[in-house]
Amino acid sequence: MSEHRVPRRSFLTAAAASMAGAAMGLGTSAGLARAADVPGDGMSEPFVPDGGGYVRLGVASYSLRSFPLDKALEMTKALKTPYINFKSMHMPYEKTTAELATMRKEIEAQGFQIVGGGTIDFKDLPDEDIRKLFEYAKASGMPTMVSTGVPAVMPRVEKFAKEYDIKVAIHNHGPEDKHYPSPYDVLKLVKTMDKRMGLCMDVGHTVRAGTDVPKAIIDAGPRLLDMHAKDLTDFKSRDSQVIVGEGLIPFPDIFRALERIKYAGYVNLEYEIDAKDPLQGMKQSFAYLRGVLAGMAPAVKQAAKS
Repeated sequence: MSEHRVPRRSFLTAAAASMAGAAMGLGTSAGLARAADVPGDGMSEPFVPDGGGYVRLGVASYSLRSFPLDKALEMTKALKTPYINFKSMHMPYEKTTAELATMRKEIEAQGFQIVGGGTIDFKDLPDEDIRKLFEYAKASGMPTMVSTGVPAVMPRVEKFAKEYDIKVAIHNHGPEDKHYPSPYDVLKLVKTMDKRMGLCMDVGHTVRAGTDVPKAIIDAGPRLLDMHAKDLTDFKSRDSQVIVGEGLIPFPDIFRALERIKYAGYVNLEYEIDAKDPLQGMKQSFAYLRGVLAGMAPAVKQAAKS
């Protein structure tokens, strides 16, 4: 059982987030079409459109790492989002391209949208092995490869990103990451590269690196290709992760910054706690995030009219 189950508290937190979002000014002409852009799902319950214009909530399947693919999909259905970024325990590297293509079709037939995969480590691989990873992503239907690797390998990765027309979002991993602790370390590397080369910002690792998340979002602009969402009670401790909304990470300000840059990617919940029983905490995290977006919706509608 999860030690973080506090339904009433999460309800109140989501309500507070909604009111906070309603109070925010959004100097943007963002439309609501993106929020309503969800496919028919063929499920017993509909997907829930997110209410913040350019912000779309998804799931990083690493959150469900203790479960096989069929169970992970069933749990994702309970979160009422079609968007999934797959980790290799659910889309294994060892599968053939034909097997991956079949898995992709079966996943999409259930109404899900594969929005990426990773983290995929390019290390300092030779070109033939880099190509294998791009073939893996192509067969799996991944438009974005959340990635890492030594800085020296990334110009060669860039060539494959252009060839395959697949985005490469380099993931920052906080103080322990000797190459990319902060989003700015990624941005410095990719600033002159092809537009397909960019950043996956992990908000938890970003605050632990001492970086202001909303400011980094604005500075990243179109280089921000993907985002991992989590919450912490202590910005110096990766072990302080809690249900989103119960920590200190400023999601209303984060979502406002995403609206400002007209963010084209996804905000994928990466829920790393309660590995054996994550669903209730994930539901509460989605309730909070959707509360923030619901509070933002009136301001977004008004901005769209102006």
